[in-house]
Amino acid sequence: MIRNKMDKIEELLTRGVANIIPGRAELEKVLRSDKKLNIYLGVDPTAPRMHIGHGVNIRKLQQFVDLGHNVTFLIGDFTTKVGDNSDKESERPILTDAQIEVNWQTYKAQASKFLDFSKVTLKHNSEWLSKLGFADVIRLSQQYSLNDYLSREIMKKKLEAGVSIRLDEVFYPLMQGYDSYFMDTDVQVGAADQTFNMQAGRSLQKKLRNKDSFVLVNHYLTGTDGRKMSKSWGNAIWLDDSPEDIAIKIFNLRDNLIEEYFTLATKLSISEIKDILNELEQNNNPIEMKIRLAKQIIGELHSSELALRATAHLESMVKNKEIKKSYPIEINLDTFGTPTSNATVSTIAMGTASVQSKSELKRLVEQGGVKINREKITDPSFEPKPGDIIEFGNRRVIKTKHG
Repeated sequence: MIRNKMDKIEELLTRGVANIIPGRAELEKVLRSDKKLNIYLGVDPTAPRMHIGHGVNIRKLQQFVDLGHNVTFLIGDFTTKVGDNSDKESERPILTDAQIEVNWQTYKAQASKFLDFSKVTLKHNSEWLSKLGFADVIRLSQQYSLNDYLSREIMKKKLEAGVSIRLDEVFYPLMQGYDSYFMDTDVQVGAADQTFNMQAGRSLQKKLRNKDSFVLVNHYLTGTDGRKMSKSWGNAIWLDDSPEDIAIKIFNLRDNLIEEYFTLATKLSISEIKDILNELEQNNNPIEMKIRLAKQIIGELHSSELALRATAHLESMVKNKEIKKSYPIEINLDTFGTPTSNATVSTIAMGTASVQSKSELKRLVEQGGVKINREKITDPSFEPKPGDIIEFGNRRVIKTKHG
């Protein structure tokens, strides 16, 4: 029994983990002391859909549940009204209470694929943030430096580009920090783009409660276009995608992402994954491994029966050479533009990693390999419209939209 618990702690501290602040050794010592810790993950319901990248953090939360800790799944219904632009180059749209509630209801249903909600505490941060007065906010603001906020790379980039940073956005780390303080958190779980905000919570715990706490930072799951999986970029495998769509998207992943997806997007044990990867090295058959990966992921998200059906259909398409070499990804045009110019074929090609360089794009255009709505284009500076379908040779198909 002791051995099993140690194994669980080892996996919790290593699988998919990018960083632990202040350090792994310190957190491991506390975890092995049998002390029950207060753990939380906060999620802002900014859209009605979640993708398998969200599952990385939610699975980590379930690991803490399995070890018997006090786990809270926090709905950022109040922070959603402000919006966190930690990993975004444009302002996040402000949502209404009704939109937030609709999004949250779909989030819970989708998050249940990874998390047993009967064993966690569910809270909304409007319970305490909405009750803070102006004097409270001033006192909290005095615990932080504006210099630290503006010195972050993403903020410097915005300022240099003349992108607007709303004043309320500056308060986002303060609010997230107060979430951690109010719940007396021992460990905050989140992705790398949340490190600054989670550090704000750790700082507040130390300054106001003289309590040492931890930040557990998980790796991102790479999206279908080679960048971080994101709601904004349309490069996601969605939790409500059909089994057939999931199978095709996985088939079109780059071969070097197979190990990452087995590790971050499935519940297979590390030893099982190592056996699979050994087979991959010996057989050198990535297609077979992708089908196996698709079967595992679909089985976990839907059912074994649907996984078998979807992968059998995929295998048939591969055998008959019916499968497309690229699966359409959907992007927001706003993401690939600037405050002074619209998105172009060039900015989209580079931003989605559809080509490796502008010279490669130029050659592809000259060869007639770039098409919009099946018509060849001759100018990489062409500005697509919402709903356009862009093809970059046979390597990527993109559908554009606004918002």
